[in-house]
Amino acid sequence: MKKVLLLCLPVLLFACSSSRRATSQPQFADNPVVAHRGAFKKLGLPENSIASLRQAIALQCTGSEFDVRMTADDSLVINHDPAYHSLPIETTRYDSLLRFPLSNGEPLPTLRQYLLAGLQGNKHTRLVCEIKPSPAGKERAAQIAMRVLQLVRELKAAPMTVYISFDHHILTTLLRADPSLNTQYLNGDLPPEQLKADGIKGADYNFSVFKAHPEWIASAKNMGIVLNAWTVNDAAGMDLLLDNGFQFITTNEPELLLEKWKKNR
Repeated sequence: MKKVLLLCLPVLLFACSSSRRATSQPQFADNPVVAHRGAFKKLGLPENSIASLRQAIALQCTGSEFDVRMTADDSLVINHDPAYHSLPIETTRYDSLLRFPLSNGEPLPTLRQYLLAGLQGNKHTRLVCEIKPSPAGKERAAQIAMRVLQLVRELKAAPMTVYISFDHHILTTLLRADPSLNTQYLNGDLPPEQLKADGIKGADYNFSVFKAHPEWIASAKNMGIVLNAWTVNDAAGMDLLLDNGFQFITTNEPELLLEKWKKNR
């Protein structure tokens, strides 16, 4: 009996290990709703706050978008605009930015804090990380991109993370480091064929771009390029994109889009 147990033990350990790995994988919500800068609007939360991220997770949005910049002392922080309280982020130290809390009392979050909050108890909401172009140029932007990637890997957040940017060079820098990364381009100036050639997985364009180039919708679908449109806040626009089979719709009104999606199902 002892011999049998000893022989079975490695199999049991492997099975337990495989089970842990399987349950740790994301099981993303099957709705198309990406909360733009988190689900901030309905509850009056600050955009890009940890509170708005947690609300997007609570709503079970399939994604929550946020913006990353880097300070003068190389701290990665979450903020949309290049300046925070009139202080240029890239030429200001993080401790100087901390003098100004968000409207709900949160300190300006670092990317580390934001990712850790987004990983806590979350397997269904993608962390949609927009890396902003750098005012200092492409070399600085590439440096920021690689620091973001390094932190995502360190925190084991890679399965949950999507990288988006208006800067094509930022995305190609990331893809040179890891061609398997989930990347989407924001600028709207490249057809799906070019994105496919560059290894970029998604066309995440302003709604107006798809109106001007409806043929890009069909070609993206044919080539397996993900379709995402921003920032769609009205019911008519949501209906149109749902009818056209967009995988993702980025919105400041995630509650409304969730309601629309449930009805359309």
